[in-house]
Amino acid sequence: MTRSPLRAAVDIGGTFTDVQILDPTTGMVWDFKAATTPRDPSIGLINGLQGAAERYGFSVSDIGLILHGSTIATNAVLEHRLPKGALVTTKGFRDILEIGRHMRHNVYALRAEERALLIPRDRRYELDERVLADGSVERPVDPAQVAKLGAQLAQDGITAVAVGFLHGYRNPENERATAEILATVPGLHVTTSHETSPEIREFERMSTTVLNALLKPVISDYLERVEARLNDTGIAARLFLVQSNGGVATPSEAARLPARLLLSGPSGGAIAMVDLARRNSLANVVGIDMGGTSSDVSVVQDGRIEETASGEIDGLPVRLPMVEIRTIGAGGGSLARLNGDALRVGPASAGAEPGPACYLRGGVEPTVTDANLHLGLIDGDQFLGGAMPLGRAEAANSLQTIATALDLSVEMTAAGIRQIATASMADAVRLSLFEKGSDPGEFALAAFGGAGGLHACDIAEDLDIGQVVFPVSASTLSARGILMSDLRHDLMHSELMLADAEMAPRAAEVVKDLLSRAKAQLDADEMPQGARAFEISADMRYRGQAFEINTPWDDVAEVTPDALAALVARFHDLHQDRYAHSAKADPVEIVTIRAKALGLMERTEVTAAIANEGVAGKRQVWRDGDWRATPVLPRSDIGDQPVSGPLVVDEAYSALWIGAGWRVRALDGGDLMAERQNEGAV
Repeated sequence: MTRSPLRAAVDIGGTFTDVQILDPTTGMVWDFKAATTPRDPSIGLINGLQGAAERYGFSVSDIGLILHGSTIATNAVLEHRLPKGALVTTKGFRDILEIGRHMRHNVYALRAEERALLIPRDRRYELDERVLADGSVERPVDPAQVAKLGAQLAQDGITAVAVGFLHGYRNPENERATAEILATVPGLHVTTSHETSPEIREFERMSTTVLNALLKPVISDYLERVEARLNDTGIAARLFLVQSNGGVATPSEAARLPARLLLSGPSGGAIAMVDLARRNSLANVVGIDMGGTSSDVSVVQDGRIEETASGEIDGLPVRLPMVEIRTIGAGGGSLARLNGDALRVGPASAGAEPGPACYLRGGVEPTVTDANLHLGLIDGDQFLGGAMPLGRAEAANSLQTIATALDLSVEMTAAGIRQIATASMADAVRLSLFEKGSDPGEFALAAFGGAGGLHACDIAEDLDIGQVVFPVSASTLSARGILMSDLRHDLMHSELMLADAEMAPRAAEVVKDLLSRAKAQLDADEMPQGARAFEISADMRYRGQAFEINTPWDDVAEVTPDALAALVARFHDLHQDRYAHSAKADPVEIVTIRAKALGLMERTEVTAAIANEGVAGKRQVWRDGDWRATPVLPRSDIGDQPVSGPLVVDEAYSALWIGAGWRVRALDGGDLMAERQNEGAV
């Protein structure tokens, strides 16, 4: 039998690069972890693919498709590793980035929070042009003025420029004219707002456009390195990049709109949560993805993951469709430090280099991983399947400084670090659910990432959650979600219009144009006609409101007055569900119409390879204030008959802690389910 080309999903995190390899012929999935290489993450990517090939006995040349998620864009923004950029905008609007919104996170502070400004005022340039709110051009751009500006940008050493004009979303004519001239400047990367975020609200649009402009050189250079390394390694696979919306994009599209990669990695975990809920018949699941640097919370409610039209990174608004995820600085590599007499854990992280003290790479400060290792929850000799033994003495030494300062034993200090990290994650889960008006008791908790399984039962107890799911291949589950991603394009058109019969013809024109553009993009991607899907939705509000609700517009074959009335009725229902009231007599307006174009990737029913790592036995674990002999089982030894905690479950790339009062059993698909015995565990 001829084997189909293998598919690889690669998720580059702050500490580890996770890989999952799918053999479409057999449906078998293998996972592998390699250390992330922060100075050039493409090296870690190749190391991960080669390591998986060596471990599972295939050739890297057998890989035909690579789906790649990463934190490259996110880290570039957070660490301010960005090129010298400029903003070109309408005369009188150069200060829009500083003015922002009159909203404060801490309303009781005497001073407003400082806002990150990626482009200083002296690199924001004004052009004497004007497009009105209805899209008419009052003043076209002066080509001579733009050419003069281009020469100045080149002289000033600018490598990235954002072009964002007032009302550019309604009519991009002036932005296009400006960009065409600036694009002739050698070495200048040009971004326009109408391509990046063609929506109302100039501050959010400008912020997103600036981020996209500054990320263009970063992502373009990275993709060149990746493709060069793939060629040098003999991998001729087609490459796609994971976007914040959970879909994937071609390298050319990712290089054009890199701001869409800002939540690339975490979105894979959210997609995997949807599949986890489906295969285990769970309507409501909250996922906690605890990696080496951070923890990401995603919520599946009624079988679907929430999306949002905007997010934020480093205090900067990003007006783009993205999976709804809450990220906190609590990971295995989060540093424990004293702030006066108070012990703090995170958000600073040891990362991949030097990493936790126990990694033996030069780290000396204690981390959550050092604490868990010292408490006996991690088998240091079998870390990463034995490929990376950990230093237990080094972990204890790193903890000693804090223990001495607090006049505590090393064990109590490690337990305190663990408890603080657990409480931080529980708070993040609680907030994510309370924002939706949801009761944690109605959800199962799914724990994944390399460290999630060690804290899950404690988090669940804090939240009064009675079920915890430990997915198969939990440590690389975000990569599993990436394997399930489809090609996706998001298109939108902002135009205020009343959602009534009179406006149906105009709404029909907008929908027709969006679908035409969506089909053209899938044509460019060479997606087969039978592997395409389109979704239409509208951002709607009662007239006079400041914020909208995205309302799905299913089966909108033709925009008629009746179809528009059905959309309004759905909006009323959504408003009632979200805010416990609706105003059906009030006029409703459409702010933005959106189209989602999906290129459906080929699906294969998968079977995860569950390695028989370790042997059953006992080891000393610090619990209940003392060292106690505690049962240890390999994951492959957990069957459909419940096993009671306290218990450590070892697997290749992670460990699970099943606390007292919990029982764990295997589900049909290989996932494990832990249930609190007083919650009626079977």
